[in-house]
Amino acid sequence: MKEIVLDTETTGLSVKEGHRIVEIGCVELDNLIPTKKKFHCYLNPERKVSDKAFKVHGYSDSFLLDKKKFREIVDDFLKFIKDKRLIIHNAEFDLSHLNNELKIIGKNKIDNEVVDTVLLARNKFPGSQISLDALCKRYRIDNSKRVQHTALVDCDLLAKVYVNLVDQKEPMLDFKNIERDISKLNIGKVSYSTKIVKPSLEELKNHQTYLKTSLKKNFY
Repeated sequence: MKEIVLDTETTGLSVKEGHRIVEIGCVELDNLIPTKKKFHCYLNPERKVSDKAFKVHGYSDSFLLDKKKFREIVDDFLKFIKDKRLIIHNAEFDLSHLNNELKIIGKNKIDNEVVDTVLLARNKFPGSQISLDALCKRYRIDNSKRVQHTALVDCDLLAKVYVNLVDQKEPMLDFKNIERDISKLNIGKVSYSTKIVKPSLEELKNHQTYLKTSLKKNFY
């Protein structure tokens, strides 16, 4: 099953205050294995970045000024996530901003199936810290590259956290494909030898000598 680990960075916390997306990162998983397919872009939010947001991700107004606007990348983004389950840490935040961007340009809300890893972690570790950094520490995932919050780095880390949260360290077996492949084998034409090979007297004598020596070594 193909899934998309998704993360966004924004100009601030609330869409009600007019905050917009400045970065989108996506990493594709196929049966919990990362593929080489990724979607990433910086965006011109058409407004100033708040001081608090700048401290989180470090994207300045001048850096974002010449980047594409959401309406310029929306079709590629929607195509990338189409019909795939979305894996998001604190999904309410990211989806509220994505759906707000879609609303601004007159498009429908995202209707993909969504897994919120915050809820997974909360159910698995009630009362414990469930931030991405805390989960990386719990699962001994190297997050040294996460000096600041950046969407693509966070996606790579979240993908590893997600695999651990669902207790699936190894790729799932595709039993349907296995059955299909077995059916292609020409097993019915395999012939098995029924010839009985009898040992010679000398071979029997050598075998008895070996057994006596072996038994003596084992007991003494």
